Amino acid sequence: MSARGDSDRSLGEIVSEVSDKASLLVREEVELAKAEVLDKAKKMGRGAGIAAAAGAVLVFALVMFLHTLAWLFVDIFDSAIWIGFAIVTGLLVLLGIVAGLVAAKLIKAGPPTPDMAIEQAKITRDTIEAHASGPQDPSGPAVPVDARAQATEESPKP
Repeated sequence: MSARGDSDRSLGEIVSEVSDKASLLVREEVELAKAEVLDKAKKMGRGAGIAAAAGAVLVFALVMFLHTLAWLFVDIFDSAIWIGFAIVTGLLVLLGIVAGLVAAKLIKAGPPTPDMAIEQAKITRDTIEAHASGPQDPSGPAVPVDARAQATEESPKP
């Protein structure tokens, strides 16, 4: 603080000081955010590495399980080895086909669109255009009737 009292400082000095302190505050907040994001990114990176290792181990476990299942079919049906492995292969193909059909159905649903946000933007645009285009109705805002009804339907009941 300066040697002069607060009453002797000019408005310009006070505004300058407030501006400097606000800039310092913003810079410190940005640095804090950077440090926080960096820390979280490091943790996420470690987590991703561990998840990749877990995935690799699970792939090997799946291979061993399928091999065990094939030998189980050989013992159950008292048949040749290739029949057990053929049954497991058939099950995997069937599972792949079902998964592919489900994926195709989900993909055909189309790209995700923010339908509610688009509708709300249209209502907002219409409201702004109604306010800008003509004299104001003293009874209330110029919100389309269907938007008012929709808002009352979606509002939580006490």
